[in-house]
Amino acid sequence: MSQRTEIASLGEFGLIEHLTKNIDIKNSSTLLGVGDDGAVIDHFGRQTVVSSDLLIEGIHFDLSYTPLKHLGYKSVIVNLSDIYAMNAVPTQILLNIGFSNRFSLEALDEFYTGVYAACEAYNVDLIGGDTSTSQKGFIISVTAIGEAAPDSFVKRSGAQVNDLICVSGELGSAFLGLTLLEREKRIFEETGAQPDLEGQSHIVGRLLKPEARKDIVEYFSEAGIIPTSMIDISDGLSSDLLHICKASQTGCVLYEDKFPFNEEAKAFAYKLEIDPTACALSGGEDYELLFTVSQDEYEKIKTNPSISIIGYISPENEGKHLITRAGNKHELIAQGWNHGKK
Repeated sequence: MSQRTEIASLGEFGLIEHLTKNIDIKNSSTLLGVGDDGAVIDHFGRQTVVSSDLLIEGIHFDLSYTPLKHLGYKSVIVNLSDIYAMNAVPTQILLNIGFSNRFSLEALDEFYTGVYAACEAYNVDLIGGDTSTSQKGFIISVTAIGEAAPDSFVKRSGAQVNDLICVSGELGSAFLGLTLLEREKRIFEETGAQPDLEGQSHIVGRLLKPEARKDIVEYFSEAGIIPTSMIDISDGLSSDLLHICKASQTGCVLYEDKFPFNEEAKAFAYKLEIDPTACALSGGEDYELLFTVSQDEYEKIKTNPSISIIGYISPENEGKHLITRAGNKHELIAQGWNHGKK
């Protein structure tokens, strides 16, 4: 039987010391990390970008099918994705957790294994945070700090009429992973049958262990591209693009046939009788970068296989629309788009 150490046996300071004893500082901007009343960072004349996220058990994640190691990894990634969405490079994180007494020290070690794996993969320092007991469940708050060269950060509000709308990677797979895991959880609760994930490791991985698009921001730097606006896709393509349109006071035109899908995921969506386009528009949790660039950047963008051009920015008074494969025009709405008749 695996060992279970009660967290109460360490006390709060003993717990913090246990969880942070192996921190290895990677960034020269981290002058002082864990162990004092505050951390000290100095970005040497570069601009500092800060973002924070709250993840609550039962709302943002379900531990019945989310391994704690994956949860630790994902908790960091979703915050780093916000920093990359500002065209910045993440350098430090602060991590706060609240947990009930159903969690053992070994469980928290699993969670932190994932946290440190993400920090290692993205060259980020964990520099502080807090721990607390909670009456019920697991609560996670991460603040990410990054740096950008002066005035190279990108806001949501800079899109211009005729800019190209681009997206990295693929869309909709994470939502399909969630759909599959929720289905199997429901079957298990009703019948006790063991989960059958039908070999769909890709879509399950897209949900449980997403990655942030560090490579895209590095490409921008190498190619001399500064997007006019950018956001990461956490709520679905339609909602997040509408954030850009609202902030930039523009309209948009999207082309359904330009959406990037993973072919395996697309086939599985049809098997489940779910429209892949609906998954892309309203699924969320893809953590891809959605951005706009001037048409002058077309030659650079088209050579990157990880970037798809899916539409263009239009004048605000022309509205926000999706052109279907059949050539029909539909209004884009934040809740996602009802495919309706072709």
